[in-house]
Parts: sequence; C-alpha cells; structure tokens
Amino acid sequence: MDGNYTGEAPLIQLVSFNKLLQHYDAQAKSKDKLLAERARYILDTVAPYPELREGFDDLSIIDKRKDIIELILTDTFSPILTHNEIKTASIPFANLVFNSSERFKKILADAGEGFELQMRNLPDNLHYIMQATVILNFHYGFKMDFKRPLFYDIPDANGVMRHYRILYNADFMEITPNENAKELTQLDVDELLENFDNLELWREKIPPNSFTSKGFAISNMFDVSAEHSISEIKSTLIGNNKRGNDNFMDSFQDTFRSLFNLKNINVGFTGYDPNTHRFLKIHGKGIESHLLKGKETESCDAMLCDFSYGKLLDETAFYAISNVEKFFKKSKGGQPYKNLHEQGVKSAILAPIADEGNLLGVLELVSDKVNELNSINANKLLDVMPFIVSAVLRSIEEEQNLIDAIIQHECTTVHSSVYWKFQEEAKRFMNDELNGKQPSFNEIVFKEVYPLYGQIDIKDSSKERNLAIQRDLMIQLSEIQAVLEMAHKKLKLPIYEELTFRVNNHLEEIKDTLYTHTEQAVFDFVHEEINPAFHHLKREDKEIKVLIEKYESQIDATTESYYDHRRNYDESVMEINMKLAALLDKKQQESQLMFPHYFERYKTDGVEHNMYIGSSIANDRTFDELYLNNLRLWQLQTMVEMENKHYSLKPHLPVPLDVASLLLVYSTPLAIRFRMDEKKFDVDGTYNARYEIIKKRIDKSTIKGTNERLTQKGKLAIVYSQKKDEREYLRYVHFLKAKGYFTNTIEIVELEGLQGVTGLKAIRAEILYKTDASSEKTYTYDDLMEELKN
Repeated sequence: MDGNYTGEAPLIQLVSFNKLLQHYDAQAKSKDKLLAERARYILDTVAPYPELREGFDDLSIIDKRKDIIELILTDTFSPILTHNEIKTASIPFANLVFNSSERFKKILADAGEGFELQMRNLPDNLHYIMQATVILNFHYGFKMDFKRPLFYDIPDANGVMRHYRILYNADFMEITPNENAKELTQLDVDELLENFDNLELWREKIPPNSFTSKGFAISNMFDVSAEHSISEIKSTLIGNNKRGNDNFMDSFQDTFRSLFNLKNINVGFTGYDPNTHRFLKIHGKGIESHLLKGKETESCDAMLCDFSYGKLLDETAFYAISNVEKFFKKSKGGQPYKNLHEQGVKSAILAPIADEGNLLGVLELVSDKVNELNSINANKLLDVMPFIVSAVLRSIEEEQNLIDAIIQHECTTVHSSVYWKFQEEAKRFMNDELNGKQPSFNEIVFKEVYPLYGQIDIKDSSKERNLAIQRDLMIQLSEIQAVLEMAHKKLKLPIYEELTFRVNNHLEEIKDTLYTHTEQAVFDFVHEEINPAFHHLKREDKEIKVLIEKYESQIDATTESYYDHRRNYDESVMEINMKLAALLDKKQQESQLMFPHYFERYKTDGVEHNMYIGSSIANDRTFDELYLNNLRLWQLQTMVEMENKHYSLKPHLPVPLDVASLLLVYSTPLAIRFRMDEKKFDVDGTYNARYEIIKKRIDKSTIKGTNERLTQKGKLAIVYSQKKDEREYLRYVHFLKAKGYFTNTIEIVELEGLQGVTGLKAIRAEILYKTDASSEKTYTYDDLMEELKN
C-alpha cells in the first residue's frame, strides 16, 4: 500500500500508531495523575484493536476506527489550532491523508469537487530510489541527503493556484528488514552513489518488498504562494528569448495572479526610449501595452498627466490608480486614464522599471474591478521588481548584441570561413587586456590563397539610367511649361513668359544630350524659382491652382521631383540584384560544404563576387589544388544558372534590362589582408595589386583590333593570361556544354591592352537558356528573346 503509487517499491508500508502509543505507555506511568489517567484512557480504548499497534494495509480500517484514530492523534492535532494549522497525518511520499486539521479540510473543499491531491516533484520513476535512500539512512546508517522540497499545488475558491510546502515529521516511523533484505557494504553504497538513475542496480541491492515500514508521518504545510510566485517570476525571467516563447505571458500572468491572490488581473509592459523620451511597444508573443493601447510608440508627455509623469519618470515610484473611472472623469478624459478606461480597466498599478533612477520601462497590472489594485497591495511588487529590472537590463544588452550582430551580418559581416581567425585574435586581445598589457588588434592576413572573381553586370546601365532621367525631366518640364503658359495667358505678367523661355531652354538642352550637371541644374531651377512662383499662383487663380495641384500630385515626396521612369529603372535594378544575390548566396552555402573558402559579394549595377581559397583559410582542413579546380567549375556553372535566373525574371521587370557575365582567372596565389579602416579584405602587396587593377578594368575591355566590347549579352566571358588556364577552362566549358549549359559557339579572343596590363585573352561561350527549371528545351539568347516576344 502506497497511496496513489502502484508500482514496485522496496518498502511494504503499513499504517501503525505503535511509536505514538509507546509515548502514551510512558505517560501512563507518569507521576502527573491527570497525564497518566488520560494516557491510560487512550491505551484502554486502543487495546481491543491490536492492528493499530501491529500495523495494517487494509485502508478500510481507517474508516472503521476513525473515532479511535482521532483520539490517538488528539495531542498531535490540537483542537485549539485546527483552524490555523495546515496539518495532516499521512503515509510518507504518498497522497494518502487519513487525518487533517480543519484548515486543510477547508483548503481541499475550496479546490472543488474532482480535485485530486497530487504531490509535485515526485515522479513515479524516482519513487523506488527515494524509498531506497530512506532505507540506507534509517537501517544501514549510510547518511545520504536526497531531500527535495515537496509541494502541494491547490487552487483556492477563486481559482487562483496556491502553493504549500510540505515538511515531514517522521518520528512515528519504524523500518525493519524482511527475509529478502541484503547486507550492504561500503562498496555497494559507492556503486549506488555513482549510478543514481540505474533503477535495476537499486532493485538488485535493495530488492522490492525487502523492508517493512510501520507508522505514519505528520505533514505540516505552509502557504508559500508569495515566495513561490517571486521564485517563478525570477525563473521566468532567466534565460534567453523568453518573450518569444508561446506560453511566456500566460505563465507570467498566472504567476502575478498567484502573488496578488487575484484571479482576473492582467500584466502588460511598455518600453521607454530615453533618447526620444517616448514609450515603445515591446514586441513578443502575448505582450500587450495598456498604456499605448495598440500604438507602436507615443510621447511620454502625451500619455501621462503631470502627476503620473512625476511618479513614474521623476520619482520612479509606483503609481496606483484604484478607481480609473473616477480619475478619467476628474481629468476630463486625460491620459493615462483615457486609454485604460477605453480598455475596460477599473483599477491599475503602473510600476516603473528603473535602474539607479533611470527609467527602462513600465510594468502594468490592470484589473476590471474597482479598488482591486491599490497603493497597499502595490507594495507586493517591492520583492519582485529587482528581478524584473535585472531581466530588462539583460534583455536590453541582449537586444543590443542582436542589433550589433544584425548590423555586422547585413553591413560589415565577417565571413564564416575566416571567423575562426578573428576569434583567435579577439581572445588574444582580451587576454592581453586581462594581463594588464596594452592590447592591440593585429592585422589579419591570409597568405598563399587563390583568387576567383565573377560579375554579372547590367548592360548599358548608365545609358538606361540617363534615358530614364531624361524622360522624367522632360515630362516634369513640360508640365511646368503648361502651367506657366496658362499663367501668362491669364495674368499677362512678362515674368511668366521669361520663366517659360528658360523652361524651353532646359527642354532643348535635355532633348539632345543629358550632361552630368543637367539634372542638378533643373532641380535647382525648379526649387528656387518655379516652386515659389507656383506657391504664389495657387493663391491668384483657381483654374491655375487645379493645374498646379495636378502637377504636384505627380511629384515624388522623397526625391522632390518627377520620379516615374527612374523608379521603374531603380526597381528593375533592385529586383535583378536581389534575385541574383539570393541565388548566389544559396549556392554559396552549398559550395562551402565542399571546402571552406572566403566569399564576398557586392550589389552595384549587377552582382560581383570575390572568392579566395587556400590552406591558410581552411584552418584545420588540408588544402589540395583539386579543391581550387572544383571551385572554378562550380563558379562557372553557377554563373550560367544566374544568367538563367535573370532571363526568367526579365519579362516581369518594369524595364527589361539585359546583363552580361564575366569571370577572371588568376593562377598566381596571393595574400589578402583585412583593412581595419575599411572593414574588408583587400589584396596585399604591390605585386598582388596587379590582380585588383585587372579586375577594375576588364569589363570595359575590347577585342584586339576592334571596338567590340568583350562582355556581350547571352555570352559568358572567361578572362585569363596563361595557356594552362585556357586548357583547364576549355575542359570545363566542353563538359558543361554536354550538360546543356553552352552552345557550340565557343571562341577564344585576344584583348586590347589595358592601362598597365597586357597579354590577356578570353574564352567567350554562348549560353543556352531554359524557360523554366523543369524544361528540357534550351535557347540561345536571340532564340529566347524571340520566344518571350511571342
């Protein structure tokens, strides 16, 4: 018999009052006549029922002998204290209670019908081992401390969960060995100590039913709900990203309800930005701001009255509003009462979360009952606010770290392949600082690495951009011209004719050629002379006003000019860059698994990328030139896939821009150095700088003896200088041609000498395009353009 537990156990547990009755045996011989007489009366009453001494496991006896058991337990359960003490007689480590104080009975009654008393922190899989450790202590004399705090969680009449700590008095227990009990040595105990969770070993050393326990335990319970709530708040706030958990706020709400013993209160948070002096919404699952009432941010001055402002920001003290409606009327609908009132809040506590007088945010407790939250129970927050402040400070630090990480990742990222080197240097820096040295961050250099460079450039981007600007300016000037002509016609002022003349001059200039200075000149002319004139004209004539307002409705607020064709161009470039960069990034992650290498990309008018591979970057991996060859083949294949990505995107662009692709092959290993001022890697040394010069100039290079540009739409250009590179890349091109990446149109061309660079050649291979990823049908560039037109 063991209460609710029905599994195996080392103890055969019997209910017995023998040890308590032994106290009465001694009292019966006392010189105190009243004490002796009462003891004899109890003993005489018990005498006809020997099972009460010998022990029993038939629980029906408890009901049959209920009156006698209550008599035996009179001294341990004082009638005078029965409405104050929370006390039971029970079987240890079980939920079997056979006598209790009136207060405990009321607690169970308030919990409602169907409530089953369950002890927390007593899982069945530990039950056997817990009993075995008791045997080791009581019988074998090996001192082991397996005491854990035990609790009952019982809801009160309002449904608020209360928590009761259980303290056992085992003075009335006795444990005796049975025939199958084993003798244990220190070696046996040592083995058990090393194998706490090995149930089979514990069953072997202390077999099931090898001991008998006789007696009962007195359980004294104490309401520790407040302490438990504080502990729960502390635990809830410990850890990372708690506010991202689905049940964070539900758990938090329940904990505060238990602390205040109020079932229907709710918790909210509002952040505070000291730089802008504004309240902020805290983002997280289930987190509400009752002050902001759905808004993202609001000025503190607008959300608080003078008194609440002084309490929260100047004094950083609790502000309790016991009757929201009263203050709402008194303030004539002022804040913070207005937002609280509109949300049905009847009473509230606003608690500043402050560190050394500096406000970090506001904890909000709200209730739908008047006076339920007030300046008296607000003091319960005194014990929990330090934990909330610590959590908010840590959250601010974590958020700042996350912001820094995002900025680093998005803006100045250190690539994962070389991150280990930066970690090593950072650790050395910290150690120098800890040892009192003057720390300095040494330069990061990787020697003997092979470079790979590729670009997909938007063809004629400058021409297309200028064309877009030209069209926008002509439309804007034409609209201005129409307004000025009407103004001159109606108002007969020669100044409008003069302005019209100047507008026409700008139109004539733009129509032929768009010079570098033209856009700024027109912008200045419009802002300094046209806009003031239009402002005046709107007051002079209603018809002209309508025409001006139509013109102004077409002006972009950001650029303060006509922005239609340029928007189409910019959005097209942005879309191309975004899609190509996303594909390249995805493919890059796959290539890193082949062999780690440094990678960086840039978005300009197209997408460029640099890669460096070598043993100095690989850290713990052994480098072989096979990995360089593999990366070159991967790069070539990926460039064709990016070309395909672009031409599937092209029909959907506002401006159908073309691209041209280029690779640079450079077989001489070089060194790269991280430039601390520019926060990026660059080639190191004067000789290695030749590589950078070639990179910057090859996209403008032409075929020797002609004006034909090397880079052409529908073709991939591979620039090199050494014969062995030519042989290697021709192998790759023929291999990929067999896989449907290229046509048979493959040419080798010599390039016109660039400034400071001669002897360059290029392979130009015509790309085969697929209209979609699943299609087997391929097209040349010209075929594809014809297909897309149909």
